[in-house]
Amino acid sequence: MKCSYDYPWYQTVTKVVWSRALFTSGKWRLHSLSSLSSPPDFEYVGNRNHNCNLKINNVQPTDEGYYFFRFETKSDKWTSKTYAYLSVKELTAVLKPSTVKEGDDFRLTCVSDCPTTIVWFKDGQQVGKPGFPVRREDAGSYFCAVSGQETVRSNSVTLNVLYALKSVTLSVSPPGDVVKGGSVTFNCSSDANPPVEPRGYSLYMDGEFISSGQEHTISDLQPRHSGLYHCQAWNNVSWRGDDMMNSTNIHLDVLYGPVNISISVDDPQFAEGSSVNLTCSSEANPAADNYTWYKRTDSPSSSSWLQVGWRQVLSLSSVEASHTGLYLCQASNSVGTGNSTDLLVTPKTKERGSQLHLIIAGVGVIVLVTLVVAHLLYWKKQRTNAAEKGLSSSSTEDQLDTVYANINTFSSSPRNTHHKHFVPSFDEAELIYTTVAIKPRNNSRAPQESRATIGDSEDSVIYSTVVTSS
Repeated sequence: MKCSYDYPWYQTVTKVVWSRALFTSGKWRLHSLSSLSSPPDFEYVGNRNHNCNLKINNVQPTDEGYYFFRFETKSDKWTSKTYAYLSVKELTAVLKPSTVKEGDDFRLTCVSDCPTTIVWFKDGQQVGKPGFPVRREDAGSYFCAVSGQETVRSNSVTLNVLYALKSVTLSVSPPGDVVKGGSVTFNCSSDANPPVEPRGYSLYMDGEFISSGQEHTISDLQPRHSGLYHCQAWNNVSWRGDDMMNSTNIHLDVLYGPVNISISVDDPQFAEGSSVNLTCSSEANPAADNYTWYKRTDSPSSSSWLQVGWRQVLSLSSVEASHTGLYLCQASNSVGTGNSTDLLVTPKTKERGSQLHLIIAGVGVIVLVTLVVAHLLYWKKQRTNAAEKGLSSSSTEDQLDTVYANINTFSSSPRNTHHKHFVPSFDEAELIYTTVAIKPRNNSRAPQESRATIGDSEDSVIYSTVVTSS
């Protein structure tokens, strides 16, 4: 408040006082400002030589009223005949409505009785007045102020903008790969207004529902828990007809040491002298990268395992009897180590194989000989039956059949040695015929011709004709 005063030159000012008129007890009374408030709210910035300016800090509506100045000298007191009236006007920010949906319209105004220029602040930073339609970025706390006097601010109003899900995030703790038997916690978060409630979150693994809620913990992790996880959120505010949103996938990889370790043999029926491969297989994550083979050695006093290989495939070349025994495979990776069950390796001996082959061959020969003999007996019987039928049916003067067999006897000659049957001409050989009669066993008529009998038998006799060559 600008103020000045004057007094006779011979006077000396001893006291200055500012007062405000207050209506109390039915009348106006002056109250010194020092009794109403303490500095720095009211600050005398004048002097005792004509200047009586008053500065009021942090003006409040209660400071409104009539102000008077009074000073004293050694002999007199003077009070101003006029007064200064202070009218305090407030800046008021008005927001209607305070809660809007993204895309809707709203009204934000600053009410003031002073003809001043208004500026706006959002969350403490000067901004332009938000426009229409409202965006989600416009949400925040607003107040207005007088340009040039930005410390003079209105009350704050909060603009609440409802919007659909902007983003959904799934996090896992601890991050990275986890080991079998451990635990992990999944946490879902999102950017949406209103915020997604805990029941508005759902956790999925490989597309299958796991649980609802913002947080999910898996204890005692197993290989079956490995897979792709994502979170789905919902806040009942749709955007382009959809009020749900999924997070990006997180791959959970459960690491574990080798299990289900087994040994396989490429040729279970291998024999001594041959080669055989023993292969070690296992399930592990990451895959087993180190293999060790052991063979059990027994002694009268103790048993121990002797290392015999260090790769996935153990090759035994030219197997001997010394290779017989129990074998064990040990597989390991960065997580752990595991052992297979022991496998008994026993090669087939050569002698047993040879005997088996001889037995099979002997049986085959016996069967073949039996078939040949049976065939010959059958053939001979057929011939005999045919011969008997021939003797009984042929009719000669003596009712005898004569069988001739030609036997060629000739001198040895190189040019004839390659012939199977050689018949000489009449000038080279003399043909001698010998006739033998056969008497049927049950025939009552005996032949009258002389006959030659071999032994006492009356069975059939084969007659031979011998040719003697010169």
